[in-house]
Amino acid sequence: MSTETTLRARSGSKCELCEMTEGLSAFAVSPRSSDEPDNCVLICEICRDQIENAEKIDAHHWRCLNESMWSQTPAVQVMAWRMLRRLNAEAWARDLLDMLYLDDDKLAWAKSADEETNADEAVTHVDGNGAVLASGDVVTLIKDLNVKGAGFTAKRGTAVRNISLVADNPKHIEGRVGGQQIVILTEFVKKSN
Repeated sequence: MSTETTLRARSGSKCELCEMTEGLSAFAVSPRSSDEPDNCVLICEICRDQIENAEKIDAHHWRCLNESMWSQTPAVQVMAWRMLRRLNAEAWARDLLDMLYLDDDKLAWAKSADEETNADEAVTHVDGNGAVLASGDVVTLIKDLNVKGAGFTAKRGTAVRNISLVADNPKHIEGRVGGQQIVILTEFVKKSN
């Protein structure tokens, strides 16, 4: 019996995430690449397209997770958790994620996709000239910057020592200027040798 046949029997020939009945196919839940039914979900073309192309996500479509997250199938639970994490800007998705319980093995499986993504998408900070910045570097301001909320201007040519990198934003660094810890756009600094 093929994987897809097994998945169709398990799901009643419906998408295991949104319950659509057309355009169904097996989807291996990474990082488990084998096509064993326990490692796969049966999903429709709409779900597949939005899972594989984050820019196409329609939050309204994923309200279906309110039902599918309660599935007894581990692969479906993992996919529901992952999609709710992607939709964390939506209050309803955060509420559902708070309710969803995964045991340690399933949670590790669900989080493994984040580890793969983080390894693929390491954030690199570069200065205005394209030089790669590292935590602890010394940079020089290449433009006068008005520091909002502090009431002063950081002057061009000011050296900022021992910078910190903002982990989730490659355009921001932090450093001390005039005794104040400020956030600086990387395009306005030059790495000092």
